Amino acid sequence: MSRQILGPFNRVEGDLEVSLESEAGRVTAAWVNSPMYRGFEQILVGKAPSDALVMVPRICGICSVSQSVAAAAALADASGARMPPNGERAVNLMLATENLADHLTHFYLFFMPDFAREAYAGQPWFDDIAARFKAVRGAATAEALAARARFFRIMGLLAGKWPHTLSIHAGGSARAVGPTERVRLLSMVREFRAWLERHLFGDRLEAVTAIDSLEALWAWADTAGPAASDLGRFLQLCRALDLGALGQAPGVPRYLSHGNYPVDGVPGFARGVWDADAAAVTPFDAADVAEDIAHAWLAGSATARHPLEGQTHPDADKADAYSWCKAPRWRGHTVQCGALSRQVVDGHPLARDLVMQGGGNVMSRVIGRLLEIARVVPLMEQWLRALAPGEPFHVPTTLPDEACGTGLVEAARGALGHWLVVRRGRIHNYQIIAPTTWNFSPRDASGVPGALEQALVDTPVGAGDTMPVAVQHVVRSFDPCMVCTVH
Repeated sequence: MSRQILGPFNRVEGDLEVSLESEAGRVTAAWVNSPMYRGFEQILVGKAPSDALVMVPRICGICSVSQSVAAAAALADASGARMPPNGERAVNLMLATENLADHLTHFYLFFMPDFAREAYAGQPWFDDIAARFKAVRGAATAEALAARARFFRIMGLLAGKWPHTLSIHAGGSARAVGPTERVRLLSMVREFRAWLERHLFGDRLEAVTAIDSLEALWAWADTAGPAASDLGRFLQLCRALDLGALGQAPGVPRYLSHGNYPVDGVPGFARGVWDADAAAVTPFDAADVAEDIAHAWLAGSATARHPLEGQTHPDADKADAYSWCKAPRWRGHTVQCGALSRQVVDGHPLARDLVMQGGGNVMSRVIGRLLEIARVVPLMEQWLRALAPGEPFHVPTTLPDEACGTGLVEAARGALGHWLVVRRGRIHNYQIIAPTTWNFSPRDASGVPGALEQALVDTPVGAGDTMPVAVQHVVRSFDPCMVCTVH
């Protein structure tokens, strides 16, 4: 048996280390370390509650809108505020723009370049993949970045700037949209659709979302347009490298989604926890969440606590700890989250068939993101057509001096929750559980590993390989954002 420490990982936001035990060329156990402590939860204590809208977006430079939406939702919950329909749709558009841009960036810049590494030189598909996806020099890099930049003009019109927009509030969006701007926004979404259909999918988005099984996906991938697309290239790699068998976490059959994109208070993607063993969705209640700090460098109670009662006090010398990340659990269980989980909970037949046949794995997590792109762009078109210029985008809100609030949203990487306690008009406690906190959690007090720790087991590692490419595929399939993990 051998043990090695891998890190830092490139193309990951923040710091990440992974310790592996392996035997006979396979990982037998993994420990995931988030080695950077930040302390946003201490910074917020004592501040005015509205200050959270300025501070929490700065947790992260790539998912700051998600943090804004979660903070606004916590303030709305504490104050009883309800966004007007225009506000809901405007906030949905901002969140969707950020989430889809993240998915595009992950696929083209973070994930696919690993298949253009020299470790794969000599494979029959290598030259084509390298020409398309090699880091910096691949043809897809410039194309995807240009498409992303044009798509992000939506954020300029709706929010004024990105990242760290200040236009999202408990009562809606501070930036109203006029009739001419609505037409411009719709043209931007349609331009993005055209790029996706030409390059990423090789087919209409509606044809992609109509794929209802793994068998149908393979059949679709063999038709002329999709076969020449970037998704077609990825599916070719899935077949060649058996990516559907890599990065499974058999001990984590539960998939969490907070639900997303509400209109008239009803989420566009459903909220719940899908249990693959029972093949059923359980309603999600935030009361069922608790954070365990048994193996985190944090002081406090050995008993797992609900976030409203949570504490975040550093203890760098704590025995048996190996990460700054807490271990969030749902009803005591490890869960995984992300685009795949959203689509599974929402009941998309392809996502559910992927999970039922192979669980969460490298292939299914990536397909979950691309499926979500195909589903959300038409929703953006619907929200824009439904905007009513001249009607309110925001309503005034008043927060009581004593209140609690919970803000749940789906960031690109999965379930994001903010928990707020206000006492005497000031923030008394503020706790955050980010998607990578769920996915990259350490072991809990019962010794149960987090989702990535379980997914890494059985991954092939070569003797003397200081950064096994298969390990990188598994890690990046979760698209980690480590600065959000530890906040």
